[in-house]
Amino acid sequence: MDVLLQNLADIVGRDHVLTRSEEIEPYVVDWRGRYRGGARAVVRPADASAVSAVVRTCAQAGVPMVPQGGNTGLCGGATPLEDGRAVVISLSRLNRIRYVDTANNTLCAEAGCTLAKIQVAAEEAGRLFPLSLASEGSCEIGGNLSTNAGGVQVLRYGNTRELTLGLEVVMSDGELWNGLRGLRKDNTGYDLKQLFIGAEGTLGIITAAVLKLFPAIRQRATAWVSVPDPAAAVSLLASLRGGCGDRVTAFEIVGRSALELVLQHMPGARDPFPGGGVWAVLVELSDAAPGGGLAELLESELGRAVEAGIVDDAVVANSLSQMEALWALRENISEAQRIEGVSIKHDVSVPVSAIPEFLAEADRRLKEIWPDVRIVAFGHIGDGNLHYNLSKPNALDNNGFIARTGEVNRIVHDLVAELDGSISAEHGLGQLKRAEVLRYKSPLEMSLMRSLKHAMDPAGLMNPGKLL
Repeated sequence: MDVLLQNLADIVGRDHVLTRSEEIEPYVVDWRGRYRGGARAVVRPADASAVSAVVRTCAQAGVPMVPQGGNTGLCGGATPLEDGRAVVISLSRLNRIRYVDTANNTLCAEAGCTLAKIQVAAEEAGRLFPLSLASEGSCEIGGNLSTNAGGVQVLRYGNTRELTLGLEVVMSDGELWNGLRGLRKDNTGYDLKQLFIGAEGTLGIITAAVLKLFPAIRQRATAWVSVPDPAAAVSLLASLRGGCGDRVTAFEIVGRSALELVLQHMPGARDPFPGGGVWAVLVELSDAAPGGGLAELLESELGRAVEAGIVDDAVVANSLSQMEALWALRENISEAQRIEGVSIKHDVSVPVSAIPEFLAEADRRLKEIWPDVRIVAFGHIGDGNLHYNLSKPNALDNNGFIARTGEVNRIVHDLVAELDGSISAEHGLGQLKRAEVLRYKSPLEMSLMRSLKHAMDPAGLMNPGKLL
């Protein structure tokens, strides 16, 4: 064992410095299998002080570091580069809920806590932590923070950024910054925590966070709604928010191609409207007030929407199992796509009002060049975030199509820019979009970000090759 690895073993224990290829393999391949890197070792510290010591040791040796949580990212942000120089720092052993403060409606969790564990801890305290993702059983809060994850309830509660009050972070030299303040008002200068949320581990390593909690949900009403087109979906969103207020918790659009992949690949999936239309919306209302009536309210509002011609048909779940079945149709889209094969994926956002124009114009521009392109569109229409994924139905044709990813991205991303949108809504830039973003951010923006990176990581050792 060389000197660096021996020093790391002295910090975390020999069993938690992984060096054999079969041990390292799960840490150097991303969830989709798109990126494969190499690593000098994988180190698994158990607490923030050990992370600090590991970072200090690597920094003194000039060794790059890649922080990693549940490794569920979609842009290669947690995958080390191919040169094999980096040490992967796995945060999974930092998995304690440090405290729950019900009077302050806050929870302090370490970076390796899975999102599901945090949700359960909040629920056991009679509270709600609203961040909700399909991967919540395996994704970890450190990664959620590092990518500013969104999910299905952004419409009501906001992104991870809005759910965070304080952070604990190990800086690039190993110094530990304790910013774990559970304050909603703190006007004492720069809000430093915001620098690390969404930074993908390029400025420092998040080791813990103070998160906002909300009243527990006591009522839910869920419906699968067939709509004529995306414009009707946007009109339905406005109608429901007018009639139901902030009880509209989730509003997800699902194109027919996306639903068909789930029906094809996920056992037990059933079509709510066999042979139905091209577009559907999954709507959920929720309320912290006890009692009933939420399902009746949703049925009444959808009835008005049918009369107005913006809804073709709807089914409202009348049991928890039916709710779960409807949500499974939405949440299993990414897994169904992974089973189907490689596609060109886009995680974009535009103003909600521009969603119909984006979908119509993107479809038109792409089909002019590739008439048989399969467009799988779905996402969080309530906050303007769409997942717009493209492939050819025939696997043999798809290889050639994937080879033209750059051309496809140019069409989609240029249109997003025309509509004042973003080419990355909730997945981050990682390796996938770090070059692409140069076309869409101004030179001043890029210069400011590089200056910040240099100031906080002058040696460039924190997750190199990502974001910038």
